[in-house]
Amino acid sequence: MQSMVKMSRLETGILQIHKEDQNLYETIRHAVADVVPEAALKGIDLYVNCEENMMIRHDSKWTEEVIYNILDNALKYTEPAGKIHIQTERQELFLKISISDTGKGIAPERQAEIFTRFYREPEVHDKPGVGIGLYLARTIMELQKGYIEVQSEVGKGACFRLYLPVNES
Repeated sequence: MQSMVKMSRLETGILQIHKEDQNLYETIRHAVADVVPEAALKGIDLYVNCEENMMIRHDSKWTEEVIYNILDNALKYTEPAGKIHIQTERQELFLKISISDTGKGIAPERQAEIFTRFYREPEVHDKPGVGIGLYLARTIMELQKGYIEVQSEVGKGACFRLYLPVNES
């Protein structure tokens, strides 16, 4: 229900993006801290590889929401003893955050659909959620002048890449 309220408020402009120069490492650390208990319960290893002082202009609250939503999905679709990796890379125009897992993967024909509102994989209706986490993630990234993409192969996991602009004012 909280996700539905967030989606509605973002779409209507009630909640807005407020960008400030902030340490991306801290944003990632907070999102990871929120999923550590569930990862531990499932026996999933979380690996974070990023600089501890990565200043970039972004809305840390909403960027954390994006990272959390992707991590939450990774936990849902990764079997016990699986792995989730988070790493960052500064590029010329963007700062890239990669979140990869050893989960079930996403079929190529469904990869564009996963970012639509209320989309859920047909065979996972036993998992919690309403299908707006990735829609929210894409919307938030676009509002920050960034973007999100996915690369996946069925049975081999998925890698989501988030791109935040480096020189955005």
